Amino acid sequence: MTTAIIIHGYNDKSEYLDANRPAASNDHWIPWLQRQLLLSGIEAQTPEMPGFYEPNYGGWKKMLERFEPGENTILVGHSCGGGFLVRWLSENDRRVGKVVLVAPWLDPEHMIDENFFKFEIDTNISSKTAGLVVMYSTDDSSDVLKSIEILKLKLKDARFQEFNGKGHFVLDSLKTEKFPELLAAILD
Repeated sequence: MTTAIIIHGYNDKSEYLDANRPAASNDHWIPWLQRQLLLSGIEAQTPEMPGFYEPNYGGWKKMLERFEPGENTILVGHSCGGGFLVRWLSENDRRVGKVVLVAPWLDPEHMIDENFFKFEIDTNISSKTAGLVVMYSTDDSSDVLKSIEILKLKLKDARFQEFNGKGHFVLDSLKTEKFPELLAAILD
């Protein structure tokens, strides 16, 4: 059975404490994508990663590994979740299914715990996957675009999909909870 794990991004403290916002694992396009994958016969999980506005790599790693990702597991990561998957794949020899990174963020400005992204990118990540897609928008923040440049230098076998006008692929910039381009990249 094919499964999918969708890893959300980082929320700052004000976002986390805002009672009117959904949990990070239930925000933006994540619920829509989970539903579409379920309708396609893919068991999709959207774990709430621990640490909230103070993410800790060890906690995130432990949460992901509870799902025992393997060759039949699709991994999707948004923002910090995408950067997390780059590190996790770099430090593990486990083979997984398709990996899609949406606006992956490697924290080049060191805004969170410096140990979260303290690692060397394995240039052979793609060989551990059934395909690696990196989606980004040209109007995202400068630190995400710096992260994209780093990944372009390191991940030669990844397929980079460039968008315009999608910002950070959040509800405010997409203006919709639907993200059909992401669904297509996963199912392709």
